[in-house]
Amino acid sequence: MVEQVQISYFKILMHQKIIRFLAPTTWLLVFCAYLQAEPSPVGKRLVIHDFNRALIADNLRGNAGTWNLDPNDPKSEANFLLDPVNRRGTEGYGLYLTYKLNPEKKSQNGFWMNLNRLDARGYDHLEFWVKGDAKLGFAKSFKVEFKRPKPGSPGESLKGSFVVTGITDQWQRISIPLNMMNGITEWKDLEELVFSFQSRRADVKQGGYYIDDIALVETGEPGPSIFDPVAMPKKKQWEKEQGGEKAAIPLIQKRLVGWPTVALADKRSFPKDDHEFLMRVASDTWKGIDALSDREHGLPLDTVRFAKGSVELKDSRIGDYTNVTNIGLYFLSVVGAYDLKLITKEEALEKLKKTLNSIESFESYQGFLYNYYDTTSNERSSNFVSFVDSAWLTSGLMVTRQAFTELSDRCTALINRGNYSFFYDDVEQNMNHGYYVHMKCRAEYDYGVLYTEPRAGSFIAIGKGDVPEEHWFELMRTFSEDSEWQSMMPIHRQPKMVLGHEVIGGYYEWKGMKFVPSWGGSLFEALMPTMVIDEKQYAPSNLGKNDEIHAIVQRRFALEELNYPVWGMSPCSMPSEDNYSEYGVKILGIHGYKPGVVTPHVSALALYVTPKEATENLRKLAETYDIYGEYGFYDAVDPMTGQVAYKYLSLDQEMIFIALANYLGDHCVQKHFGADPIAQKAIPMIHDENFFEP
Repeated sequence: MVEQVQISYFKILMHQKIIRFLAPTTWLLVFCAYLQAEPSPVGKRLVIHDFNRALIADNLRGNAGTWNLDPNDPKSEANFLLDPVNRRGTEGYGLYLTYKLNPEKKSQNGFWMNLNRLDARGYDHLEFWVKGDAKLGFAKSFKVEFKRPKPGSPGESLKGSFVVTGITDQWQRISIPLNMMNGITEWKDLEELVFSFQSRRADVKQGGYYIDDIALVETGEPGPSIFDPVAMPKKKQWEKEQGGEKAAIPLIQKRLVGWPTVALADKRSFPKDDHEFLMRVASDTWKGIDALSDREHGLPLDTVRFAKGSVELKDSRIGDYTNVTNIGLYFLSVVGAYDLKLITKEEALEKLKKTLNSIESFESYQGFLYNYYDTTSNERSSNFVSFVDSAWLTSGLMVTRQAFTELSDRCTALINRGNYSFFYDDVEQNMNHGYYVHMKCRAEYDYGVLYTEPRAGSFIAIGKGDVPEEHWFELMRTFSEDSEWQSMMPIHRQPKMVLGHEVIGGYYEWKGMKFVPSWGGSLFEALMPTMVIDEKQYAPSNLGKNDEIHAIVQRRFALEELNYPVWGMSPCSMPSEDNYSEYGVKILGIHGYKPGVVTPHVSALALYVTPKEATENLRKLAETYDIYGEYGFYDAVDPMTGQVAYKYLSLDQEMIFIALANYLGDHCVQKHFGADPIAQKAIPMIHDENFFEP
């Protein structure tokens, strides 16, 4: 009777969508009750292991065993045996797992099972039975994880995990929706099932569990998914009133501040003087940022695509939605435009107030904005709250309150509304990618590498006091030599002490140049944070030096190794199709993106560290290819074929403009950011480390 009440309560909540209004802790208790009480499903069932034979090989004929993250740590280990007494049912065995975790460090171990490229697409839940060992003791939670090969990345795996909580010394049936293990979206080619015990998660550092009857099941109720769309009734109603989605397109164009009159600029019109040339690029780019924004709501549109040689509406596509990073960088752009005297103070304030009005009215979660909003209706179009995008919005608000004190109270209220501890993974000591609100779960992955774009978000989160300083020093400078899939092997990867924190250092080397790698080898990851953080000034022997080397290697690799006439690779639009892809210099990244097209925003960012070479590259791009329009550079070009991606992406145009504003305006945006109390608190943290000396 109790079980049936629990089941009915959960199903009623789901059916009536009341679950979305529950506090996360309340939701978790209800969900756990559902997992433990729901009767066994009536659909398909695939037994991974029932432990009914005195062999550890599972029912899929795969091998199995224990593992230890640090095999040389005597205080960390896991073991198993097949127990004929503690089992489910009257026959066979149960799995008995014991673990010991080193309480003095971040240790991890567990049990793995080889799944032999299992196709699980016909199932929607993972099920198993578990109880803790009352005599030895046990932690109340552990992590369960599936792994599958990452397509196109030999040696790497995608993972989908779930943290099981509320374990007791009595048998419980755990039933986990595969959708909750959101790091895997295509459930085929599964290579491993892993049970993971972590010292920073386990409340008991040594203990044991009994596990039995591990299976994949089909319930017919997979639950919510990360792909679930968001209803936008106001936008749908507006489109209906205009005669449908297609009929609404001209009206969306009319909502914009402006629209280009010509597709391509006259190449003969570019000034010969470098400073005047860069001012021309800055002016044209700002004109486009301003024009391609919603006049009523003050929001930059994410994407506008044109056809070569035409800006006619019939040849164009307008993406009337925006991202939180776009909005944060729009704030920075307005400040930069004022500092470069492209707009007056009154014009800047009018624009900023209009945008503040919009975001103050946006639906939010835990004080943070959702990742996407419709620029016509101001409705959210995403279920996801993103850490890194939220941080870029905070950076824009920080700069705005320093540049225009009359807006300080409004900006401060928005900054203080969200606490970045919401994204902090205390077990891994990293910032998580974000949170799926409708599923009440975090994203699968954390940001674990220091030299990538999210370091600006970590800087802000620590400066706010929301996240401990130790997080910065837990971020990976390099990966161990065991990570054979990485593009190069690190040199001098050894521990060192910085501000009382142990840091694992190391660097890569190419043609005598030492550098700490990014993830993909793109200058977007390397230099985007420098739009606000003056790393040459505040971190000269680590981030600042690394910024310069990354720009140099990017240029030399493209010109010398790939024989490109121009350089600058980062994620951007694909000229050959209406899509977006990741590009980079592989040796600069731990993973390393593929080489390919060149995007102008790279050269703009590189003005910070290699101004002469970056200016020359921008000029060569403008004069060699049909890539420059009325609103500045289009998004990308294939340097070998000359094919251009005729798009203005808000993110990339704003990066171009902010980088130009800093270069032409004496670090104006960086100075506003550096004067903010949040930055002032974090700046000392990044000063002392030397990347290239033990």
